[in-house]
Amino acid sequence: MDKIKVAVIGATGAVGQVFMWMLADHPWFEVAYITASAARINQKYASTVHWLLPIEMPAAIKDQMISEFNTDAMKACGVQIVFSALPASVAAEAEPLLRDLGFYVFSNASAMRYDKNVPILIPETNLESLDLIEKQGYPNGGFVVTNANCVTTGLAMALAPLRKYGIKEISICTYQSVSGAGYPGLSSFDITDNCIPYIGSEEEKVEKEIKKILNIDPVVFAYCVRVPVMFGHLEAIWLTLEQDVDTDEILRTWSEFKEVSSLPSTPAQPVVYNSSNTFPQPKYAFWGSPKGMEVYTGRLKKKENKIGFVLLVNNLVKGSAGGSIQNAEAFIEKYGLR
Repeated sequence: MDKIKVAVIGATGAVGQVFMWMLADHPWFEVAYITASAARINQKYASTVHWLLPIEMPAAIKDQMISEFNTDAMKACGVQIVFSALPASVAAEAEPLLRDLGFYVFSNASAMRYDKNVPILIPETNLESLDLIEKQGYPNGGFVVTNANCVTTGLAMALAPLRKYGIKEISICTYQSVSGAGYPGLSSFDITDNCIPYIGSEEEKVEKEIKKILNIDPVVFAYCVRVPVMFGHLEAIWLTLEQDVDTDEILRTWSEFKEVSSLPSTPAQPVVYNSSNTFPQPKYAFWGSPKGMEVYTGRLKKKENKIGFVLLVNNLVKGSAGGSIQNAEAFIEKYGLR
């Protein structure tokens, strides 16, 4: 079977590096074109990227050449799918252009996330939203599919199987790693030995996106805090449910929330619970198979009419590039591009 040729635009940033790592030996995709800032054009990937991941750079990507953003050149290389790791301000211009030229764009950027006909897709939670690409013009034209904000992704994964109990209210406090700010990100003077109790527009994203993804309308209270950790976002959550549910029922529901497709990037158990009082922790962010794609939950308890728990999501993998790759796999499985 021939692999589908893809492009990664914004390949040298933190999210771009995860795209490159996960696509290096992907069974369905072949990276045929990569872009980065103008200063990096015509350089080999390994010679210009500041590798941030706690995983060795795959040999297959080290000698790939960085090219300029040129849609004609992408087409000449046979690119059909474009993975976007662009900043939102750049994506707002580039992604509609790519769509209008017939490319299938899977984006980590927030620029088009709230457009009515653009799905915020997490395959395990709202696969039906992929139908929105037909309102963008598919199959006669291109489309954009976005993944959720990294914090919202973890929250949506844990809440999706609990929707049947009626989610009336969500209170969430997040503890977000510095890699979520991108590279070079925050000054070490700001974050070393410190926590910053504000991340611009993050709380609003959580409140808005969880409702769109899960098609629910709870009251949402959110605080988002940046903490001096490299990878992984922790979230402490309290839920008010319409039904009176005990913790054993919550655990059973999570355990029954299993892989329902054969997507290469979908773990067999998408939400994994551990009863240890010290679980989960950010140092587990790259655990699991595929690495970084599982969401971990712990500290489950019930107090009065509320259910509380803590979760961990890998913000760069499941919450970013890995989520976009999984979305592309879901598209291929449904529409048969392979």
